[in-house]
Amino acid sequence: MRLRILDSGHGFGTKALFALIRTVSRQPVLDVIKLVKYRADFYGGPMGTVMQDAMRGPSTWSVGDRELMAAFVAKRNHSEFCTKAHSAVAQGAYRDEKKVFAVLSDLETASIEEPLRATLLMLGKLTREHAVDADDMRAVLAAGASRQQIEDALAVCFSFNVIGRLADAFGFFVPGPKAFEAGAKYLLARGYR
Repeated sequence: MRLRILDSGHGFGTKALFALIRTVSRQPVLDVIKLVKYRADFYGGPMGTVMQDAMRGPSTWSVGDRELMAAFVAKRNHSEFCTKAHSAVAQGAYRDEKKVFAVLSDLETASIEEPLRATLLMLGKLTREHAVDADDMRAVLAAGASRQQIEDALAVCFSFNVIGRLADAFGFFVPGPKAFEAGAKYLLARGYR
């Protein structure tokens, strides 16, 4: 059930920002933007910092890799909004729609590097089962991922387990591809703040 506060609980300045977004993008304001602007002091600001660090902070994972991780975690959570949103960002970052589709369709046969595959498998298990063990970590390390890459991937996993659940709890509207393309361009240009 959709919480209507996302549509009506913003002040004048935020409403003006939303009008500007609609005018410039010619798309509806995405519910995720409405969420981070509602009670920004409580959720949007702090979580924006976490997301920016996880998704755009220093890492040997590329932006495309981290966006693919986000889409993969979202898909494991059955979050349609987040899966489509971050698939679009990953496609833009990689400039490769087929790669993203292949990973999200069948990770086992997708043509990707083994450290990324092993990391995604671990993130999928963590998302589904809410736990991983030492053997899971050893498998990721054996595939060639570094300890820092694992930490970076876990930060992405945390971020998208939170936002995916919020998207579903708030009943985010799932717009068409053009809205996701506009959102992807924004995230690729500006990040998560």
